[in-house]
This record gives sequence, structure tokens and C-alpha cells, in this order.
Amino acid sequence: MSELKINPNRRFLRPEKLPHFFCSGCGCGQVLNYFCQALDALDMTPEEMLTIGGVGCTARIPIYLKSDTFHGVHGRTLAWATGVKLVRPELPVVIFAGDGDLASIGGNHFIHAARRNLDVTVIMVNNLNFAMTGGQVAPTTPEGAHTMTTPYGSAEPRFDICKLAEAAGATHVERWTTSRPVQCVAAIKRALSHKGFSLIEIVSQCPTHFGRYALGSGDPQKLVQWIKDYTYTEAEGAKMTPEEREGKLLCAQFVNTERPVYEGTNEVL
Repeated sequence: MSELKINPNRRFLRPEKLPHFFCSGCGCGQVLNYFCQALDALDMTPEEMLTIGGVGCTARIPIYLKSDTFHGVHGRTLAWATGVKLVRPELPVVIFAGDGDLASIGGNHFIHAARRNLDVTVIMVNNLNFAMTGGQVAPTTPEGAHTMTTPYGSAEPRFDICKLAEAAGATHVERWTTSRPVQCVAAIKRALSHKGFSLIEIVSQCPTHFGRYALGSGDPQKLVQWIKDYTYTEAEGAKMTPEEREGKLLCAQFVNTERPVYEGTNEVL
């Protein structure tokens, strides 16, 4: 039996780039898998789009896709995407970014791309720390969590990226986790089909850094279970008390609306 018949979605990947870069147990490989499943379901191919990655573990995902790809400066993915969409508004653009890349150094671009309703899909893999550079505290790190740079626990309140996106004007916003594959694939399909700024946050395990520092274990299964305990769906939340929901992240579709997208101006300056 050929490799294509074993896993038909491998046709979207660059075989010369495999095996992948990700640590054992990292969720980025799962997100790549979910994205390929969404492409297959929508009868799309990477060749039809531009994928963009900045700096970080998640930013490596486009390297494995058979698409035109930008990969470069930290935090500037949405700045590049803005330029591309002004020149090629019909071209699907997908950004893969980590929570540090998108919400820290890239936070300003993120807010204004959402405000403008730039017609792009952003898939943010939230592993709750700056993973590639050693496990530093990030904007999404839970308060009190131990990281390489907060050995006594983070004193900073975390950013809720989905609330930030909604407040800034994003027209499609969802959050799920790597342990919810059906929901992740469906969310990515909805985002790729949406006209406007779409954010899909996927909370993911980082055994190498967040697991070891915050939980004292690099076991991916323990970290996946911790993420399940750290998040809840609307159905699960209905059975929980406010105290039980405190400090946890809701997984749901938060926004799905329409308004004019940003296409710049046709005036010649």
C-alpha cells in the first residue's frame, strides 16, 4: 500500500522537510494535522494560499506545507499579511503564530489587524509560554505559574486573547484545545471560509518547557490532562459553579459576524 493511500493528507506536506522539528509530545504537529484535515474537507490545497510564520515553535508549521510561505521577523506576521492583502486581496492568507509571537512583540499588529477586519485566518497555538527560547513567561501564562523567568510564580494576570480579539473588532473568534480534534478541524474550516479577520486559538501542550517548569513533569499525557482541567466548554460550564470556572479558559465560538473587510485605498499617492 502506498504512503498516499495510508495518509492522503500527506500530499499537502513537503516530504523533504520531514521528519518535523517539534519536540516529542508537542501539540504543533497535531495542529498541522488538523489544518490538513480542514483543507481536505474544504477541497482546498496549500498551493492556493500564502502561509506566514514568524519566530517560535508554531511559526515552523508553514515550513512543512506545500504553499508559498513567509518566515522571518518575530511578531511581524500580520504586518506582512496586511501588505500581501493590499496587493492580492483575493489570495487566502493563513498565519501560524504562538501566543508570544502574536500577543507580545506582535500585539500591536494583532490589535490593528483585528480592528481593520483584515481578511486573514490566524491560527494561534497557545502553549502558555515562550517555548522555543527556553520557557519564559508569556502574555498567556497563568498567574502564579512557574516558568524559567518566574521561578517563584508569575505575578502578572494573563491575557485572554479571544477577548482581546473580540474587543479589537475581529469578526470570527474561537478557542479550542489540541485534545478536541473534531472541534479544532471544524473551527479551522469555519475560519478559512469566513470573510474577515478570523482567530482560532488552540491551547496546546509544551512538555519540554511549560510542563517541566509549571507542572514539574515533561510527560505529555499529564500536560494534556492539565489542559483539560484548565479549560471547559459551554456545556461543561453550565454544570460548574462560578468558583469552579474561576481562572479557567472557556472553549467555544465567541464571535461570528460580518462587516466590511480592510482593502486599503485605490488612490495613487
